[in-house]
Parts: sequence; structure tokens; C-alpha cells
Amino acid sequence: MNETINKFIKDESGQGITEYGAILAFVAILVAVVFSITQGALSAAISKAFSAVVSQLNALSSAAAAAS
Repeated sequence: MNETINKFIKDESGQGITEYGAILAFVAILVAVVFSITQGALSAAISKAFSAVVSQLNALSSAAAAAS
């Protein structure tokens, strides 16, 4: 009986998934805290950055089409 209990205690086969879950939970909480602290300013900045990238890609696409 003691051998079975000791084997169970020493078995670490499920440890990796538990650690990944803890890291994922920590990152999710961190993201939620950052978004709540910035009160929407962060999402506006991200949206503005993506809009700038899209407009630059559209300009490059138009320039490439005109050059062809």
C-alpha cells in the first residue's frame, strides 16, 4: 500500500498542464487589470495603430497596382 501511495506522490505526469493553466490564468488576469486601468484608452490606441497599418497597406497596394 505504501508503495502505491509513494508512486502516486512522485508521479509528475500532469504537472505541465497545470503550470500552463496557471500561467494562462495569470496572463488573463493581467490583461483584464491593464484594460480596466486604462479605461478604454488602450483599445483606442490599438485600433488607431491597426487603422494606420491598414491605410499604409492600402497605399502600397494602390502604388503596386499603378506600377504594373
